[in-house]
Amino acid sequence: MSHDTHEEVHITPYSTYIIILALLLVLTAITVGVTVIHLGTFSVAVALFVATIKGTLVLLYFMHLKFDNKLFLGLVAIVFAVYTAVIAITFIDYLSR
Repeated sequence: MSHDTHEEVHITPYSTYIIILALLLVLTAITVGVTVIHLGTFSVAVALFVATIKGTLVLLYFMHLKFDNKLFLGLVAIVFAVYTAVIAITFIDYLSR
């Protein structure tokens, strides 16, 4: 029996998942460390930046977006652009008070 579709199957090695997990744990430790070290108004900015990196890693590797159709990557990029705009507007409002 022959399959008509020729989709490329990508198999990610377990070592990649372990490296990503270690990065996520380090980034989580950084987020916790930011709460201990009081950086003033930058605490929230650093925490949101670290959360964005963690979310990107999860999207790319654990949700396999890195190897999926580029249309989905473009849609996620649009969502991140809207996210960035909302965060920027929030910080402008916060800092102008």
